[in-house]
Amino acid sequence: MKIAVINGSPKGKYSITLQTVLYLEKKFPQHEFSVLNAGQQIKALEKNFDKAKALLEGSDAVLFSYPVYTFFAPSQLHRFIELMKSTGVDVSGKYATQISTSKHFYDITAHKYIEENALDMGMRYIRGLSADMEDLLEEKGREDAKKFFERFLWAVSEEIYTSAPVKTASYSPVAPTDAPESGSKKDGKDIIILTDETNPDSNLGKMINRFRSVFGYKTRIVNISEFPLAGGCLGCFRCAVSEKCVYKDGFDTFLRENIQKADAIVYAFTISDHSMGSRFKMYDDRNFCNGHRTVTVGMPAGYLVSGNYSEENNLRNVIEARSETGGNFLAGVATDEYDTDRQIDTLAKSLAFALETKHTAPQNFWGVGGMKIFRDLIYQMRGMMKADHKFYKKQGIYDFPQKNKGKAMLMYAVGALLSSEKILSKMGNRMNEGMLMPYEQILKKTDNENK
Repeated sequence: MKIAVINGSPKGKYSITLQTVLYLEKKFPQHEFSVLNAGQQIKALEKNFDKAKALLEGSDAVLFSYPVYTFFAPSQLHRFIELMKSTGVDVSGKYATQISTSKHFYDITAHKYIEENALDMGMRYIRGLSADMEDLLEEKGREDAKKFFERFLWAVSEEIYTSAPVKTASYSPVAPTDAPESGSKKDGKDIIILTDETNPDSNLGKMINRFRSVFGYKTRIVNISEFPLAGGCLGCFRCAVSEKCVYKDGFDTFLRENIQKADAIVYAFTISDHSMGSRFKMYDDRNFCNGHRTVTVGMPAGYLVSGNYSEENNLRNVIEARSETGGNFLAGVATDEYDTDRQIDTLAKSLAFALETKHTAPQNFWGVGGMKIFRDLIYQMRGMMKADHKFYKKQGIYDFPQKNKGKAMLMYAVGALLSSEKILSKMGNRMNEGMLMPYEQILKKTDNENK
């Protein structure tokens, strides 16, 4: 089988993910692996895609290899997929799979992104391998890699794959109407609308205009398409120590002085290839110059989205997860699928409420689970990521509940009680009553406060 390996890492041959591919190449020499360092060569591929097109169309299968960057694949791989579609590469009927490496921080959404785009192009998708960055160094990790490829080959031989579903939903964009200004705009708050839209007459442009009209505060637009980004994140980790990006385009200073000091943020984009598009993804990835500390922590956030958002389950998950892990109250997402005016007006009211009341909400699974991964990662790497470590200590992210010895000992006692039917029969409902006692004290205290 001829396998085109699309290496989405900006590190090229130095990619950790690629090492798993090279390992499989040695273990399965009867198959032909051809590597294209797409992430590293993306600017050249933008000028001439012929080499990539010939490789893709001459293969039997396509293997996407990449590190997970900010909920998705790196922006360079986003751009490569855009080029695959725009240049008319014919990969329909070919098999597709993927290998990623990460610390499992939202690898699920990255994999879904690749799957959705493969299906867009008529490919036969087979579930990929999500590995830890260090898995290949362990015997179990190597065995998992071999099992993955054996399953892939079996699925090809048995023609077991996922194909694109027949789409029944139709999307007809609903443009918002013009709205009068909502009286005098309030000062004292810095509200950013972050977008890559350059056409004010587009549907997204009109959505932005309506939001600015009905929102009660002054807003400013930050257009990332106008910022001279030198390129996507290189994953070099130099910023982990210096807090400065290796690029000299001034983005790290721009981020801290123009974004980080704001009071609220509204992201505005048009759905492209099941994400926010490669330019927005480049902006997201370059945020890593701030380490694993969310730039917008504590800000309420909202979204203006043009496109068939209701059909983009993975993208909806990413937007919620971004807010949860970033410590942002998600005031809402307004789309142009239906009732656009009302959605935008509702978002404006919700964001204003969050600003004025400093409203927050406890994290759900998206936030708690994601931050536990980062908590353990940063604690382990605190000697290098000193700024992250300082921030995590200040924010109380180092909770390490497994170190609560008192609670652990209490659970041993409870376990002993629950294992004895004789004791349980004598206790009756007293255990449940005991568990409720601290809550009853809170309710009594609240009663007293209300008198």
